[in-house]
Amino acid sequence: MEDTSQNKAILAIHVLVTDSSPIHTQLLAEALARNPDFKITMANGSAELASKATEAKPDVAVVSSYLDEDPTRGCGIIRKLGICGLNTRFVLLLDSTKRDAILEAFAAGARGIFHRHESLETLANCVRQIHAGQIWASAEQMSYAVEALASAPHIRAVNAQGVDLLSKRERDVVTSLAAGLSNREIGARLGLSQHTIKNYLLRIFDKLGVSTRVELLSRTLTPDASRPPIQSFVSALLDKEGPDVGADVATYRHAAEQGLTRAQIKMAEIHLHGAGAERDPIAAYMWYLIAEKTSLGIQEKIATDKRKLAETLTTDQILEAQQRATLRLTAQSGSSTGTSTASRHHANTPGQM
Repeated sequence: MEDTSQNKAILAIHVLVTDSSPIHTQLLAEALARNPDFKITMANGSAELASKATEAKPDVAVVSSYLDEDPTRGCGIIRKLGICGLNTRFVLLLDSTKRDAILEAFAAGARGIFHRHESLETLANCVRQIHAGQIWASAEQMSYAVEALASAPHIRAVNAQGVDLLSKRERDVVTSLAAGLSNREIGARLGLSQHTIKNYLLRIFDKLGVSTRVELLSRTLTPDASRPPIQSFVSALLDKEGPDVGADVATYRHAAEQGLTRAQIKMAEIHLHGAGAERDPIAAYMWYLIAEKTSLGIQEKIATDKRKLAETLTTDQILEAQQRATLRLTAQSGSSTGTSTASRHHANTPGQM
């Protein structure tokens, strides 16, 4: 007669659990342990998670996005573990349902996205599906990923033999740079320090024989995904560790019309406050609309500013702004066979899946 208890042990799904605190980890582990097909291991904090994941090689790891009192630490650690070549599949526990949080989770390598308002029974089913090789995400969450993937700039850097010159992490850095992110923002996205990002960029510069970020993007973006940059302004904008760059209104307007999201937001602020140009709330709202279309990465800020501004406008004014934005966006797309470099850059692409 077969030893059924031994068979169950062999067939059990080994699940590593790490929640936001030791008590939450224990509670979650005890709840999941009620499932007879699970073998549960607990880890407290990112260091213990990394150690136990490497040693025990669990089938599935359920990891909170909030670790070590850092809301993004969970994404960072599963990204690092993924690079180590583990076969572990990750479920990320999220407190937020926002698009950015979903995309960051997918970009980090999560195979399942689980929100805390869902039941523990649902989480158990999620673990089983992930273990079976499936993706656990809602239709809306998957649409976020598909949209981001479709909008991603194609980073390509090869030698004469067609061999990639950049590692996956280096391509992630370039992709984030192409999205218009600062070193600080790239570090937050990839779970690395600003100093590490600067070192990555120096190595990338050396590999490709370039000396500026503009040269780097010109070198790595495929021709069909780019068009000539606005050299002086783009260089300053991308090298600036902040959202603002000193320039006259005409320069900002030209950059905004070329698809640079930061410049589009600047134009909205210029018209909103009448700083350097005539105060024109309709034009301000129009530029916020255009920036919103070309940048998912900062959509929340745009939406907040736009909502506040909309409260001061009439319905007719909002409709006029929408019509003007549509005309400008149509003109932009018609002036080139492809989307502009900056426009593609600013579709939120957290490293992509």
